[in-house]
Amino acid sequence: MEHERPDVERPESRDLLLPVCGVPPAYSPLLSPTRFFPLSGEPSPRQTIKRGKKNRLIRTWYEQRTATTAIGVIVILGVFFLVNWLMLSRLHEGRVWLRKGFAKNTYQIPKWVSSTQNVEVRRFGKSKRKHNGTYDRMLGLAAQALLENKREPKELWQEPKAQALAWKPCADQRSWSPDDGENGYIMVTANGGINQQRVAVCNIVVVARLLNASLVIPKFMLSDVWTDASQFGDIYQEEHFIKYLSPDIRIVKELPKELRSLDLEAIGSVHFISFKVTDVDVMKEAKPDFYMKHILPILHKNKVIHFVGFSNRLAFDPMPFDLQRLRCRCNFHALNFVPRIQETGALIVKRLRNSSGSYLAPLDVHLLGPKSASSLILDNKSDPPARKKASSSISSKYLALHLRFEIDMVAHSLCYFGGGEREQKELDSYRQKHFPSLSTLTKTKKFPSPDALRTEGLCPLTPEEAVLMLVALGFNRETRVFVAGAHIYGGNKRLAALTSLYPNLVTKEKLLSPSELQPFKNFSSQLAALDFIGCAAANAFAMTDSGSQLSSLVSGYRIYYGGGKMPTIRPNKRRLSDILLKNNTIAWNVFEKRVRKAIRQTKHVFARPTGRSVYRYPRCKECMCNDQ
Repeated sequence: MEHERPDVERPESRDLLLPVCGVPPAYSPLLSPTRFFPLSGEPSPRQTIKRGKKNRLIRTWYEQRTATTAIGVIVILGVFFLVNWLMLSRLHEGRVWLRKGFAKNTYQIPKWVSSTQNVEVRRFGKSKRKHNGTYDRMLGLAAQALLENKREPKELWQEPKAQALAWKPCADQRSWSPDDGENGYIMVTANGGINQQRVAVCNIVVVARLLNASLVIPKFMLSDVWTDASQFGDIYQEEHFIKYLSPDIRIVKELPKELRSLDLEAIGSVHFISFKVTDVDVMKEAKPDFYMKHILPILHKNKVIHFVGFSNRLAFDPMPFDLQRLRCRCNFHALNFVPRIQETGALIVKRLRNSSGSYLAPLDVHLLGPKSASSLILDNKSDPPARKKASSSISSKYLALHLRFEIDMVAHSLCYFGGGEREQKELDSYRQKHFPSLSTLTKTKKFPSPDALRTEGLCPLTPEEAVLMLVALGFNRETRVFVAGAHIYGGNKRLAALTSLYPNLVTKEKLLSPSELQPFKNFSSQLAALDFIGCAAANAFAMTDSGSQLSSLVSGYRIYYGGGKMPTIRPNKRRLSDILLKNNTIAWNVFEKRVRKAIRQTKHVFARPTGRSVYRYPRCKECMCNDQ
């Protein structure tokens, strides 16, 4: 049955049969069309008028519907943005309160925490909430979680093996002939602590090869921060350094006689002042062509040049393949600690692993040397009976934690850690003495507020924040924790939360007897070398500040020699800060889940990003070879 158009009326039967004024019916096929009697199929005027009205009605209805829809969409978007704005406002107020907090609150603070703070009450805007920076509520929840004694997650002590095992050390491979060093001699006096000095040494080795110069054994600058007069030979094996790098560069112990009497300050000492760069000064992260253009002419003219400082003065990219490989070769193969540091380091590792179940890890021989490494699997008769008894009930696995919370780090960060006016005065005084340039800048230029620094993840983790991270990750209460670091700001009181939740926490000072520790006292760089060994050999290593040189070098060493079996925990401080800011309201299971997710994302195995340190990220074709 055919469908008729809805706007065409059907004529009724009586209209077809009834004639008008004797005229035949309108639809008679005998007559031609007229304006009175149109042919069948053409609409009549009445039909045309009705169709127009109907079309106008439809058009009007459509326009009204479109307008109504548009208004509805606008209302919905308005409500969405209003709700979003309200939520962000509440979140912002909460963050300001929490970040600016670290101030005294009205409820009682636990005894093991309250003694660490000299706090004052502060009000921020309309918010009446207060926070003293000690995470009392979260630490209580963490203690409850540890009491449940849940099984540790498998990934705590593992790396993503399939990807990690594909990378093998190969920086020892060479594809060039030795240089004769005929262009002159390079001297360097490296500043900073042991880890900055290590980086400077490997960088100067590359510069010596680049300029075809002979390198004089590096010297270390006495720092008023580190107060350590140790020189290269007190920390590293000189003979091994010279011999191992002999196929690459010529290394001598001192200048030849004819050059010793020269005034090195007058003929080409390059001082690095961050606010002044001349044609003989080296900018930070300088590229190889800078040395060829500006330093080589001085070397040709004077036959000797003396670098003073040399902190981060060589770029990682762009860098020729063989020079980058030389950098890795120096760091991972040429710099071995002297035997007495290796032997004492082996004692620390053995006691941490438990003397009754010691073993050799993949990097032990490279880190400790064959002789000291072999002692790890022998009975240590020198261990006192009390220490042997204590270690017999503890797992051989241990976690190393580099708690970068010394006063120099705390002062330089410009952050606030809940110590009130007393803390601020103490850190200001320290900056004036040890970081005068920074102290002057803080008075003449506008710096980000402590709140902004913390939000951006630029503040070092406190001991309280570090222990919350460890508990959330799933390390059980019996875990043996080795804490590396010099003098933690706040002392033992600041460590109270950490030692309370993890009673098997030790330091090198607790592991070694006074007589074993005596040769290293007053030598902070040598003590830092012992921390390096304790952290590098750990079954798992956790850092609290990814910008720390020790953490960077240790994590790189573990990647290079660890065989894909030595995981490193690198917290993203910015993400962790967002999570910790909710410490007064967040549920423990939510906190745990978010922390684990944040850390899991940092454990991915990937090649070194362009421009990043080969000492920290050795997974690159210059340092390691990939089997896949």
